[in-house]
Amino acid sequence: MDQLNRMAIELVDEALEYADELNLGVTELANESTVLDFGIDHPGGMEAGLLLTEIQTAGLATPHRALDTLAGASIPYVELSTDQPALSLLCAQKAGWELVTEDFEGLGSGPARALVAEEDVYQRLGYAEEFDLTALAVETDERPTVAAADQVAAFADVQPSGVFLLAYPTASLVGSVTNAARVAELATYRLTELGYDPRDIVSASSRAPVAPVAADERTAIGRTTDAVAYGGRAHLVVREPFEDFDAIASSAADEHGSPFAEIFDGMDWNFEDAPAELFGPATVTVDVLGGETHTFGETHEDVLVESFDL
Repeated sequence: MDQLNRMAIELVDEALEYADELNLGVTELANESTVLDFGIDHPGGMEAGLLLTEIQTAGLATPHRALDTLAGASIPYVELSTDQPALSLLCAQKAGWELVTEDFEGLGSGPARALVAEEDVYQRLGYAEEFDLTALAVETDERPTVAAADQVAAFADVQPSGVFLLAYPTASLVGSVTNAARVAELATYRLTELGYDPRDIVSASSRAPVAPVAADERTAIGRTTDAVAYGGRAHLVVREPFEDFDAIASSAADEHGSPFAEIFDGMDWNFEDAPAELFGPATVTVDVLGGETHTFGETHEDVLVESFDL
């Protein structure tokens, strides 16, 4: 199998080739790094969000959209499936890079993390990469700066000209799409954090509604989190039984049941104070190969209706 970064860069090339059709902006910074604007000054769209999800998962997951109803309203949903959950979801898609400089702040996800490989999941899997090009998706409402690109280049040990930053706000269509595509990732990550071996997760699938685009970042963060925690469904196929499958779903948290804007307000938007069990899918089904099938959690349409202002 090719490296995550090599596979992702092939998809970045596709985004560059079809930037106009995808409503993207492309800028070269003074240090020759490339910024792809997926929703800051350019509108992006559903297709841009799906392509960005493919880049975040290094082409090892298949995302697509469907149309369904929520309280009588037609709402797009994102479905995703992968047979390489440890690599595509944990080593690539997971948002694990706090990209902070004197003039920039954003949350990074994507295969660039595998070039640094300092997070626990890489140690557990014994996985790391070396490559001369890299892509980092950055959730931010600011334009990435030279200092931000230089930081990525330094940590990933590549030249600045080999850095591609794919920037989008949470309050954008791309933000709503890519966050809806994180249900399987969050279920996989939660199970791994509970002590399960990620190499024993054979396949992961998910589905979640695409939250209406909010007018500001805090409202968008609340809505997109609600979409996963109260509307997201995950299905995992695993090799080994486990005692704590019931702790994957967001219903395991005491705070479960209120819109996340209210929950985050109570924490003064300090996400470090949020219990980990809050960030799971609404429901999860775990199918043990040759064994039992377990289902936990439930969706909450009423919370989504309030959150989405339907």
